[in-house]
Amino acid sequence: MKRYLIILILNTLLCSSRAQEISVITGRLSDSLTGAPLIGASIITGEKTGTISDAKGRYFIRTGEKYITVYFQYLGYQATSRTVHIDNRDTIFLDISMQRSVTALDEIVVSAGRYEQRLSDVMVSVDIIKPDRIANTSTTSLETILRQTPGVDILDGQPGIRGGSGYSYGAGSRVLVLLDDLPILSGDVGDVKWDYLPVENIAQVEIIKGASSVLYGSSALNGVFNIRTRYPTDVPQTRLSTYSGFYLDPGRKELIWWDRQPLFAGIDFSHRRKIRNLDLVMGGNLFRDEGYREDEYQDRARLNVGLRHRNPSVRGLSYGINMNSMLIDKSDFLLWRDSRSGAWRQNPQSVSALKGNRFNIDPFLEYFGTSGAQHSLKTRFFHIRNDFADAPDKNNRSDQVYAEYKYHRKFAGRIETSFGAAGTWARSVAELYGDHTSVNQAVFTQVNGMIVPGLTVSFGLRFERYVLDGQVEYSTPVFRTGLNFQVHDHSYLRASFGQGYRFPSIAEKYTATNVGSLNIFPNPTLVSETGWSSEIGFKQGLKVSDWSGYLDLAAFWTEYNDMIEFLFDIYQADSLVVPGLDDYGFMAQNVGNARITGIELTLYGNGKFGNLPVSLMAGYTYMHPVDLNVPDTADDGNTNYLKYRYRHSLKSDAELKYKRFILGCTFVYNSRMEKVDEVFTDPLFGNIILPGFPAYWEENNKGYAVLDARLLYNITSFLRAGLILKNVLNKEYMGRPGDIQPPRNITLRLTADF
Repeated sequence: MKRYLIILILNTLLCSSRAQEISVITGRLSDSLTGAPLIGASIITGEKTGTISDAKGRYFIRTGEKYITVYFQYLGYQATSRTVHIDNRDTIFLDISMQRSVTALDEIVVSAGRYEQRLSDVMVSVDIIKPDRIANTSTTSLETILRQTPGVDILDGQPGIRGGSGYSYGAGSRVLVLLDDLPILSGDVGDVKWDYLPVENIAQVEIIKGASSVLYGSSALNGVFNIRTRYPTDVPQTRLSTYSGFYLDPGRKELIWWDRQPLFAGIDFSHRRKIRNLDLVMGGNLFRDEGYREDEYQDRARLNVGLRHRNPSVRGLSYGINMNSMLIDKSDFLLWRDSRSGAWRQNPQSVSALKGNRFNIDPFLEYFGTSGAQHSLKTRFFHIRNDFADAPDKNNRSDQVYAEYKYHRKFAGRIETSFGAAGTWARSVAELYGDHTSVNQAVFTQVNGMIVPGLTVSFGLRFERYVLDGQVEYSTPVFRTGLNFQVHDHSYLRASFGQGYRFPSIAEKYTATNVGSLNIFPNPTLVSETGWSSEIGFKQGLKVSDWSGYLDLAAFWTEYNDMIEFLFDIYQADSLVVPGLDDYGFMAQNVGNARITGIELTLYGNGKFGNLPVSLMAGYTYMHPVDLNVPDTADDGNTNYLKYRYRHSLKSDAELKYKRFILGCTFVYNSRMEKVDEVFTDPLFGNIILPGFPAYWEENNKGYAVLDARLLYNITSFLRAGLILKNVLNKEYMGRPGDIQPPRNITLRLTADF
């Protein structure tokens, strides 16, 4: 002890004699449970210099800064930091007790509270998808891997979380999709362009389950997908991948319409580097898919660039611009010819090929003040254009401008405050639904505070005003609250309640068209749907021998008012100014009230099986979604069951490493779809719209299980080959009516990292 004090005094005197401004920070690192010293821990300052702790856990560092953040890192322990204020010639004594880490709980997420939080501290259910899983499964469109996440389902491009959404014919979304914290839903239809999202340049995907309108506004009624793109590290990184594959024959040979196997292929790249104060990120993708269904194909070219400049004169100031663009030529599948030999052949009247372009430009500015205040200004211009060569009356275009300012600050080390303002202007032009302009403004605030050690409480409020074509459509405040209580080491109890809302999309209100015998009528009287979501959850960190992870159990309850659903009926087309349409068809309507309850159990972990590293994700979801306006009179309890939902869902993904090999598999099980639109199962109308569907549905709607497998081999430290087999069991299964999913298919992928 005396020797330590002498060294400390000599160093302090030496620093003072050399330069008046040099100060010393010193202390001891120890285990929070045992008090044992941590030997060889890293102590790093904001100046990117540092030291390591000695045999007694002690350290000391010198600095000339008045405000400095010191980072403490040690393998197997949770990283932590301290920000201190130093006067000249001060000696700061800073002892740190570090907690043992349960790695998965220390993941950092942004979306749950709109600031960085550990996964263990959030007050709602959040799942994370990492880029390695996206790359290893050869995901070419993000919806594929999202469908493999517990509690998430996507029917023909429309996302739902825990039964909060079904299928609404491509219009509207109760799940808000964000790209780097900004909405990326189209301004007219309100849908997600999944093939537009840059899977080649994703840092992680954060999935919030439950109403999040207070933080994100309309369309976050059921939850949020936030796709966060990458930023560069100190070492430049480049990845180049090429892949090709083909669809194998289905189990039913009468479905085969091709003379040879349909092919698909693509190439993508990403590059990240720092050039002095400039961060550069680039990515791109070329993709060709001949399609496993007749007259269905896709050709696309996508390019994205991100630039961020850190101002050398004003510390904490950065600004930049992100851009993403795509050209696309495609034809989608809508209606089959019949349920047998024509299930993968299109009704000729429903074939419509389109050529389009999409791009967004996102200027932004961020400032991190020395007092801890954070200012953020983010903007986006998003353009979509679709041209139909054989049906010019379906051409459409939409432009959208979005801007948001957010202020965040932490007070007294335990209170996080955020407030901000956002605005959107959008214009849509189309023959199907006319020329419309919308404007909305919003202000929001949220406060998170630690009331007592281990107990954090959150309150949030948002007010948003939505104007469509000069008329106010929505103007109501919404509220959210939640708490997170650390019951014990790595044991967290949470509860949350949040209100939400969704403006009907322009397409839902005004579309008037027909596809084959399927008619869609407009409903200008459609109003916004509202609701709330509550949850009680328990998250338990796990650390057993070489295994670490967490188990999460959540019970959820969601209710909707003025819920929007498409209903089939007789609609007197003439009175709706839709000449030429028959009276039978679908119209979006506010059907009333709905309730969705259920439970969800998820397990995430990493460890060893023998000496082999293993990662695991598994989740089970039970849902009971009902229409409160319809009495339940059936023996099976399905009369008032909401359409296009599954009662039981089980999903898992596992990956094992052996030397240079990586073996992985994904399993998805959904029970039978309890209910669809009755018109499809009606012997008369069902056979007119989808010939043979009533009998097919009766025979095949029994639930399904799908297994994917992958084998990867690290040829060198920078070159990897992969063989991916999807739908291993060659299961024939369906999403929405008439939409049979792909048969067994195989992909060969080669990836190089430089």
